[in-house]
Amino acid sequence: MAAGGACTQALFGRCRGNEPQAAEMGPRRLLLRYFPPGIILEYVEGGELKTRSIDLLDLSPHTDVIALVEEIQKEEPLITASCKEHVIRLVQRLQEKLGEKEDHKFYLFKVLRAHILPLTNVAFNKSGSCFITGSYDRTCKVWDTASGEELHTLEGHKNVVYAIAFNNPYGDKIATGSFDKTCKLWSTETGKCYHTFRGHTAEIVCLSFNLQSTLVATGSMDTTAKLWDIEKGEVAFTLRGHSAEIVALSFNTTGDRIITGSFDCTVGVWDVVTGRMLHVLIGHRGEISSAQFNWDCSLIVTGSMDKTCMLWNATTGAHIATLTGHSDEIMDVCFDYAGQRIATASADGSGRVYNAETKKCIAKLEGHGGEISKICFNPKGNRILTASSDKTARLWDAATGHCLQILEGHTDEIFSCAFNYKGNIIITGSKDNTCRVWH
Repeated sequence: MAAGGACTQALFGRCRGNEPQAAEMGPRRLLLRYFPPGIILEYVEGGELKTRSIDLLDLSPHTDVIALVEEIQKEEPLITASCKEHVIRLVQRLQEKLGEKEDHKFYLFKVLRAHILPLTNVAFNKSGSCFITGSYDRTCKVWDTASGEELHTLEGHKNVVYAIAFNNPYGDKIATGSFDKTCKLWSTETGKCYHTFRGHTAEIVCLSFNLQSTLVATGSMDTTAKLWDIEKGEVAFTLRGHSAEIVALSFNTTGDRIITGSFDCTVGVWDVVTGRMLHVLIGHRGEISSAQFNWDCSLIVTGSMDKTCMLWNATTGAHIATLTGHSDEIMDVCFDYAGQRIATASADGSGRVYNAETKKCIAKLEGHGGEISKICFNPKGNRILTASSDKTARLWDAATGHCLQILEGHTDEIFSCAFNYKGNIIITGSKDNTCRVWH
């Protein structure tokens, strides 16, 4: 099962049966999740409100909705006969969303000269209503996207603020990881520091929240990763096993596994509940640059300085495939939200799109004049955004590889780019020390 109701668009439909038992047995309400397509069931069990999700990752505009809902009914006892019509309507809405034609052109909305010293990273909250910037000036700043106003300066680190993140989908907390070896947890609303997590013996270079927002993970040059309990403000586990710095980490959606990518050319798969290492993914011949789970937690993709990406079985740790074709280091790799496509970014100046099932390259993203350091899908999965050292970001059609738009204006290399959840706002961060917001 995927993560619960917090990942949803707040579109509610109540499901009530005429007969008392159906009302009792059925869900309290159904929520629509647009990306990746799914329905969240809210129900009461033993007096406690719980959520469960039905992932519809293969939904397309051509799916037979009635047949699909009948299949769901067989699998999911909470979907009672009295809910069926309502579920059909919800799935049809998801289908309409997937079928919407898109020719959104992005225009420059704001240029923000965020910090005096160089930027290290930029990140959106889920809706894109605010974003954060990290800097060599030892601060993280929180910005209102619409007005371009600075909301807070998060001060307290004694060295470069390198890794930053919101606890999306909630967005009420921010984590900052610094070269001062600490991670700090902040309130988005007030800018107040809740906790300072101490324990690493070298720089923190990556961090991530789990989707449930109960843990934040930090990866360090000291070769360890640490899982911190957000509520208690203390370390839950130290993940030891790598022989070189950890530069990438990623939780799966259910929050029970985390992967760590290291300069020792391996990726560790860890049990979050026990802190134990379950698998070591061995096969790359160069440092790991990027590692990610797909949405349903069945696959892991890894990118390496050895010019290849590898696909692994997340449950067994078995190597499934090696994705080749790039002529230089892989800088970044990611799945689309549904886990059906993989995008790779390389120092050779090109990107590639692979089908996760067939492992075949289905599109080449060619046109940048320098290395691509960052690549991401929009939540719908039909657009890809790339950031390059050629001072531009590009928007691509994920199915064909056609370049749809070049986002120009930065005067130095772009190292970071991101979409908001709706996919209608883009942010780019550059070594020219500005952030640009595109609508």
